[in-house]
Amino acid sequence: MKRVCVGLVGCGTVGTGVARILLENASLLKARVGTEIHLKRVADIDFNRDRGIRFKKGVFVEDAFEVVDDPEIAIVIEMIGGQGVAKDLILRAIRNGKHVVTANKALLAAQGNALFAAAFKNGVDLAFEASVGGCMPVIKTLRESLVANRIQSMIGILNGTCNYILTRITREGIPFPEALAQAQAQGYAEADPTLDVEGHDTAHKLAILSALAYGMKINLKDIYVEGISGITPLDIAFARQFGYTVKLLAIGKNLGDRVEARIHPTMIPETNLLSSVSGAVNALMLTGDRVGDLMLYGYGAGMMPTASAVVADVVDLARNLLSGSRPLRVPGLSYQKNRIKALPVVPIGDIHTYYYFRFSALDQPGVLSKIAGVLGKHGISIQSVHQKGRKTNGSVPVVMLTHLAREKDVAAALSEIGAMEVVDAAPVLIRIEEEVPQS
Repeated sequence: MKRVCVGLVGCGTVGTGVARILLENASLLKARVGTEIHLKRVADIDFNRDRGIRFKKGVFVEDAFEVVDDPEIAIVIEMIGGQGVAKDLILRAIRNGKHVVTANKALLAAQGNALFAAAFKNGVDLAFEASVGGCMPVIKTLRESLVANRIQSMIGILNGTCNYILTRITREGIPFPEALAQAQAQGYAEADPTLDVEGHDTAHKLAILSALAYGMKINLKDIYVEGISGITPLDIAFARQFGYTVKLLAIGKNLGDRVEARIHPTMIPETNLLSSVSGAVNALMLTGDRVGDLMLYGYGAGMMPTASAVVADVVDLARNLLSGSRPLRVPGLSYQKNRIKALPVVPIGDIHTYYYFRFSALDQPGVLSKIAGVLGKHGISIQSVHQKGRKTNGSVPVVMLTHLAREKDVAAALSEIGAMEVVDAAPVLIRIEEEVPQS
């Protein structure tokens, strides 16, 4: 094989990065692969945009289906995004016997089971390293490097926008709207940041990782998702006083016949390595039964970090083509197709963890005992109580840290406490991922 022909559909920010690497690092890639990776076609509807690239005549086209139908193209790179035409193009490429590389986490999380089934049926590979963690080799680590391990847990920061915002609130004491505005000004947050700040982007990634780690079908709908828009400087300040940092975490745990999969703001001890991950950086801590703990760290988004992961997939597929390796040598979802199970996700109400509560309570005798009484009635044991801060309109903040408790009991107790006349605002809850320090 003199060269491996590649087609790119979607030449936006990341797609442009992919094209630049394939063209500018062509000699480097050839030295490592053993043959030329030839970017034969690039499709995008924005024909006139200045991308800083001079494509040869005939390379750039507006019809993406011209790329996926080209008989010389062996690998199609999908960089359009979304769940509409991107899905149609991927399926068409697969049916045409082409291998596919994508970074489309939303599509994989929602419809990945069908896409991987189509790839298996047609004997081609669907590669997706860039869908989670940007330049961090998360997919390869789970699917190949840790193949000898049962993955016991995954805990990580998988959205740079949220991490940047929480870093600004922590360091500057500014409210969420101001921190969000800073993130938008720096280009870390979209004009409509809902997908990021409400946790949905992180959920897409956790759905994919859970399938790889635990041998389960991709299951997005049952993941509990809670974003960071309700986090206040006051709660972050309290967390710091107790030795904690607040992060939006993706939490996955292997319970054998079921798994935990949840996204929410979480307090973690300042001694936890994840607490020091600041700015728009991602990190994932994996625990395997043979290797123990390890952590991956790097940029989870951006033109070149994401494009680097995309090209790594292209190189893997090109090497397979050159060596005559059988497609699907490494299963797309890590496990053999007949060993993938529909493992249930534990409902959020059934999880057991530690909690931080903040109540805005009237400064009156007996208030603490009333709140504690409700918590005790629901089987929630208090580890410590702190009454700090200035009185506001006759109320003071009361903070409690709990021992291990069940979420549904916590929800019932907070609902009852929130309805009490001595509490003048909805209680605040933040989960704590590790055991609170003993006083």
